Amino acid sequence: MYKEVAQELVSFIKSSPTPFHAIGNISGILEKEGFERLREGAVWDIRPGGKYYVTRNGSSILAFKTGTLPENYSFHITASHSDSPAFKVKENAQIDVKGKYTVLNTEGYGGMICSTWFDRPLSLAGRVIVKEGNRLVSRLLNIDRDLLMIPSLAIHMNREVNEKQSLNKQKDMLPVYSGRKMDEDTLKNLVADELGAKMEQIYGTDLYLYNRAEPSVWGAEEEFISSPRLDDLECAYASLKGFLRGENSGSVSVYACFDNEEVGSQTKQGAASTFLSDVLTRINAALGKTPEDLSRALASSFMLSCDNAHAVHPNYPEKTDVCNCVYMNEGIVIKSHAGQKYTSDAVSIALFKMICEKAGVPVQFFANRLDMNGGSTLGNIAMSQVSVNTVDIGLAQLAMHSSYETAGIRDAVYLIRAAETFYNSCICETVSGVYEIREKA
Repeated sequence: MYKEVAQELVSFIKSSPTPFHAIGNISGILEKEGFERLREGAVWDIRPGGKYYVTRNGSSILAFKTGTLPENYSFHITASHSDSPAFKVKENAQIDVKGKYTVLNTEGYGGMICSTWFDRPLSLAGRVIVKEGNRLVSRLLNIDRDLLMIPSLAIHMNREVNEKQSLNKQKDMLPVYSGRKMDEDTLKNLVADELGAKMEQIYGTDLYLYNRAEPSVWGAEEEFISSPRLDDLECAYASLKGFLRGENSGSVSVYACFDNEEVGSQTKQGAASTFLSDVLTRINAALGKTPEDLSRALASSFMLSCDNAHAVHPNYPEKTDVCNCVYMNEGIVIKSHAGQKYTSDAVSIALFKMICEKAGVPVQFFANRLDMNGGSTLGNIAMSQVSVNTVDIGLAQLAMHSSYETAGIRDAVYLIRAAETFYNSCICETVSGVYEIREKA
């Protein structure tokens, strides 16, 4: 089972070089499962027992199953993110170098480990806006061949490369596109040709470099998986599988995958946007519920904020907390932080531990060292718009924000099982303040 899921994950990641492709693939999976697409600008006809999804910007998605919805209903939510650190191609991208090379002008998106982008086969993918008559149509682009390379500087010209290295993205990280000076519109023509359009029809682009190195399963016992964009497509895929398997007639099961987590989520489609709030409010209204019903539902709702976590590095074990450190293939990671970079608290941790016990899934606990700042994630950001009980969880990995990351093949299966059990469960707080997890309604 573990290898089978690993191969499914590899296939999903390979076909998802950008958030636009990831959300397109998730949409396709949902439609095969009978989900109906809704559009934010249209009236929603939602029925009890229905299955629906809606996208925003083509890079974020919310899917939900309504159940039969008794009077006291709640929302069961998992949230992950579709984006990863990368290099975005600027609008006027071609730069001539001494008439002998053409390189592309890019800018960094998110906090990547720059050195991991050197000397790897790269290509371009993203979203292109094409003018077709009086319409502007969004098209996905993936130039599926080795097209670019960012060459490193030889050690003979940088004798300190193994002692210290400071990289300037504008100087050191520009990818080589050609071995000669190319005509000014060559890249734009390439994009148009790939889409079967003319250059004059290309009205806008969101194009990114992506690493074309093949994912691999490796290790003495084939216990590891390495791939681009494991953070956070691993959680996005595993929580989706659990969402599709789970069923609970007494709640609205919600799957969320947001864009722009790597740059702070402060966008119209990010976790800090109104996207989640808008959808939950519209679900409630379309089902004939009142604002009072929505407030009550949110008060008894629960969210799993799913974003990968830092495994202990074999060469740098001192970089992690001495007690709250985690390892690949040893279970789902529960993340906590006194300063609330993670939303986990005693109640949400306890509830999630009970869910994992029911699922037969091991858990681990992660906290940063006192003298090291960690990153934030989706949970606390999303709570600025929708306040529900939330636990921050993830899967242990190495080389986070590298262009080629490593995780354990067992952990994705653990998250699938835990997410399925979560969606199958009824989580409620009694009038006396006692929490209960019961079998699905």
